[in-house]
Amino acid sequence: MLSRRIVAARPLTRVVVPTAAARLRPQFLQVRTALTQAEDLEITDPDMNGGYINPPMEKRSKRDPYADWWDKQDRRNYGEPCHEDHDILGPLSLHDYDHFTPAWGAALLGTFVASVLGLCGVVSLIYPDKISAPRTFEGGLEAELGGPRAVRTRAHGEELS
Repeated sequence: MLSRRIVAARPLTRVVVPTAAARLRPQFLQVRTALTQAEDLEITDPDMNGGYINPPMEKRSKRDPYADWWDKQDRRNYGEPCHEDHDILGPLSLHDYDHFTPAWGAALLGTFVASVLGLCGVVSLIYPDKISAPRTFEGGLEAELGGPRAVRTRAHGEELS
């Protein structure tokens, strides 16, 4: 419907197109002209709902819940027009998460990180590094390691003589 109005508002001019079919009959093409103010308004806001007044964009959940509304759930009065994005702006849509500012979120994250690192530091100071009950062997490992007179193996990188 909008395209018909635009076509009807602009004059058609005769243009010669150099093709075989154009030689037989002239082709009519639409020439772009400047838009009128009404056409410009029609294109920016097509108003395809027949002149319905579109109220300002306001979330219904931001309205006073204790006011005397005709429709308590949608928080609107009788005859009040709905916005075209009512499904997005309605009271059952998702909430805006505007109760935290970015600075407050950074403070909370910093507090969490400092708490975890502080707990790790306290545990590292208190936690013993040695095992609580060292392993013992009957008679030690003297026989298993070759005894006191055992020939020692060469160290890493040491050459045989």
